Amino acid sequence: MPRRLLEKIVPAPRALQDRWVVRLFGARIADPQLWTLHRRAVTYGFGAGLAICFVPLPVHLLLAVSAAFIWRLNIPVTYGTTWILTNPFTAVPVYYMAYRVGAAILHTPRQHFRFVADWHWFRHGLLPVWQPFVIGCIVCGVVLGILGWLAFEALWRWHVRSRYRARHAAQSA
Repeated sequence: MPRRLLEKIVPAPRALQDRWVVRLFGARIADPQLWTLHRRAVTYGFGAGLAICFVPLPVHLLLAVSAAFIWRLNIPVTYGTTWILTNPFTAVPVYYMAYRVGAAILHTPRQHFRFVADWHWFRHGLLPVWQPFVIGCIVCGVVLGILGWLAFEALWRWHVRSRYRARHAAQSA
């Protein structure tokens, strides 16, 4: 996998300990398991990052780091996957897809609504769309998390096998 590129981009855990936000996590942030690029931590981190993208609250990055700490996943991969898919440019299409999936599962007709940032809209305008939206977020999060993990696992294994074959073909020649 692109190990050299990631090693250039990702800061060293010791360098992060000086920042005030990271000091809240203590010495555990320097745990090598959270930063090394081995198959289990990277592939599970990718799947977890995809699943976290569909949480409909603005706490994605906090959840990504918390999940990485709890399950000892690769922090940069989990954080990066979450950030790439829930940035301001992609959040609306991602959540609209989740709404459409939820509406299809619940067999409800699509509601056409216009977002207005006031309390009245949150009390009355959100009522017909919240159930399909939440169901769609749960389903899309679980399905894409598992599919992303499986796809990245297969890609990782294919890459390792092809490098192994190339190395042994060069030795035998």
